[in-house]
Amino acid sequence: MTTPPAARTAVFGPLGPAPARWVALCLVSTAATGAGLLLPAALGRALDLLLAGAPATRWVGYCAGLVLLLALLDAAETVLGGTLDARTTSWLRRRLTGHVLAVGPRAGDRFGPGDLVARLVGNAAQAGTAPTARAALPAALAGPLGGLIALALIDPWLAAVLLAGAPVLALLLRAFARDTRECAARYQRAQGRIAAALTEAVDGHRTIQAAGTAERETARILRPLPELSRAGHLMWRVQGRAAGQSVAVAPLLQLGVVAVAGLLLARHRVTVGEVLAASRYALLATGVGVLVGQLSGLARARAAAGRLTEVLDEPPPRYGDRQLPSGSGTLEFRGVSVRRGGRAVLEGVDLVVPGGTTFAVVGRSGAGKSLLAALAGRLADPDAGAVLLDGVPLRELTHDALRGAVRHAFDRPALLGGTLEEEIGLGPTPASPVRVREAARAAHADDFVNRLPGGYATRCADAPHSGGEAQRLGLARAFAHDARLLVLDDALSSLDTVTEAQITASLVGSGAGRTRLLVAHRAATAARADAVAWLDGGRVRAVGPHEKLWRLPAYRAVFADGEAE
Repeated sequence: MTTPPAARTAVFGPLGPAPARWVALCLVSTAATGAGLLLPAALGRALDLLLAGAPATRWVGYCAGLVLLLALLDAAETVLGGTLDARTTSWLRRRLTGHVLAVGPRAGDRFGPGDLVARLVGNAAQAGTAPTARAALPAALAGPLGGLIALALIDPWLAAVLLAGAPVLALLLRAFARDTRECAARYQRAQGRIAAALTEAVDGHRTIQAAGTAERETARILRPLPELSRAGHLMWRVQGRAAGQSVAVAPLLQLGVVAVAGLLLARHRVTVGEVLAASRYALLATGVGVLVGQLSGLARARAAAGRLTEVLDEPPPRYGDRQLPSGSGTLEFRGVSVRRGGRAVLEGVDLVVPGGTTFAVVGRSGAGKSLLAALAGRLADPDAGAVLLDGVPLRELTHDALRGAVRHAFDRPALLGGTLEEEIGLGPTPASPVRVREAARAAHADDFVNRLPGGYATRCADAPHSGGEAQRLGLARAFAHDARLLVLDDALSSLDTVTEAQITASLVGSGAGRTRLLVAHRAATAARADAVAWLDGGRVRAVGPHEKLWRLPAYRAVFADGEAE
């Protein structure tokens, strides 16, 4: 699903993903503000009656009832606000996770795993408070507005005093909201960079430990910390400045209202109770602190939502509506070019992999082998040209047709946490237990799986396995489905020579009906393939049997230097 352009300004609508709860919160918070506006009037009336010696029991009861109502509404507002935050955050995380998975590897390439996790965890939680902040904003605005109206009803001069300072307060709030959002965005970006560096370090912790560079890596991870500190301190300064300025202006306005109320009392134009009510209404009308808090929370939520929107604006691949015709799995690259980081990784690649054959791809590091393998199964799209399977461009296939026709095995297969049987059978349609065991035997994984106490029912987290055993599980996963194209992207690199030879022989000898594309880094693997494509600098330098290409010194050098991986 492609995110519409409107998503650039809003991750969700103004009511959020739980509109009924949002409306309830809005009503409760507004009702609480209304009760708060009624209480000063009731207190003033009760005071006037008590001073006059008249019965005031009813008005005292009104005051007590309003206080109780305010307590109940405050509790309901807390519960509704908390659950709305939780529901919105959960919805955002599900949406963001689904979108990242739909976009595929391109999302990780652009943002990095660590930054994506920071957005998914921290920014989603912050953005999830936006509907609650919006629901509370009308009540926060209703307090000052209601206080102003109440003052006007007591005496227009009281409202006039307050209105004299209103423009100053409005300008303060506007500047505060703008500056807070900018500071929050800088703070969250720095957080994302720290998270990205930390993820890289965790992933490479063995290398760091072996190299003895832990202190250097710590410094690299924490390099954005000064910027994070500056953004955080600036945010506090902005908030403190806004609070200080409002504190300087608001009390003067309150004193002005009370002073005018005193003059009116001396002229018998207002009562003592109305003076009490006017002092409370002046406090409500100049209650900038509530607005500052709401605007601050909303500004941070909007900054976080902007970071989520950057991810959601990354369009997922579009699929067509075509099915594959019957065929043997002929794979074609027609004028394929791909650019990454401003350079051409593949350029003008024309290549035909005949159906039903084993086809090896070799080349030095950076030649574009893994990218070519990704293009073969549409894990990436070319910037120019087209990739076809049995004459149909991959872009025109439906999602299910493509994923059912192409299976991948990688150098570092991801075991996602299920049982070994579930992981091997993973696919659009899970493989049957019989097929799972057949595939495990073909990948030479059956023996070590059966040695586990739970066998195939063992969960991946409880199954210790080496890199080679993990690769065999990944190969078994690829073998477990009837795909017409099997892509092995360096999926044999961690196997011992004997096991690799056995699996390669199995692929060549019993792979009838499916095409096998192998990214190879060993000469023995390339020698068992029907043909070899030699990539050099993003171009196909030669295609032919291994023994024929072996006559070329430059081809032999690829394996001699150990750079075909």
